[in-house]
Amino acid sequence: MSRKPIPLEVSDTSAFAKSLRLQLSGLEGLPSHLQFLNMLARAAGYGNFQSLRAKTDPAGSAGHPPTPASVVDAMIDRKHIDRVQRSFDEELRLMRWPSRRMDQVTALWLVWSRIPAAREMPEKEVNALLRDRHLFGDHVLLRRELCDIGLMRRTRDGSIYRRVERPMPIHAATVLRRHSSRQVD
Repeated sequence: MSRKPIPLEVSDTSAFAKSLRLQLSGLEGLPSHLQFLNMLARAAGYGNFQSLRAKTDPAGSAGHPPTPASVVDAMIDRKHIDRVQRSFDEELRLMRWPSRRMDQVTALWLVWSRIPAAREMPEKEVNALLRDRHLFGDHVLLRRELCDIGLMRRTRDGSIYRRVERPMPIHAATVLRRHSSRQVD
């Protein structure tokens, strides 16, 4: 029986490698094949290998396309979303820097969503904006991380910043949607 290839794309190779190393360091001995597949998927930002497979093959092995809602549900790691959500207050300000890299990246996407699009901003303005979007007192960390993972670009001298437009990952979009629905209630 031939296997269908499942592509794996990562936006930040360094974060991917760090996450994979962290997961491997917590094991005694070599991981099994399935454990390793799950580690690779988690390092790339998926909940597990099944959610990676569901994203790349939404039709599943039965050949019947699932409903869009069931595809999204298969890709979402609810524990991850709950952890990230607890890092934010009701005004979507980051209260604390998450300890897990995957949670940090999702939190950065939420901070990114509050940055004006298609606009160049001087460093002072970016600093003021980031100070307003978090409560733990390290806007420089947020600014650096946003640039490091490619959500913002800066000029070589660091004087001008601009948000990079990219589609938001499913986990960050889910947290944002949950927050918006709470604001309406």
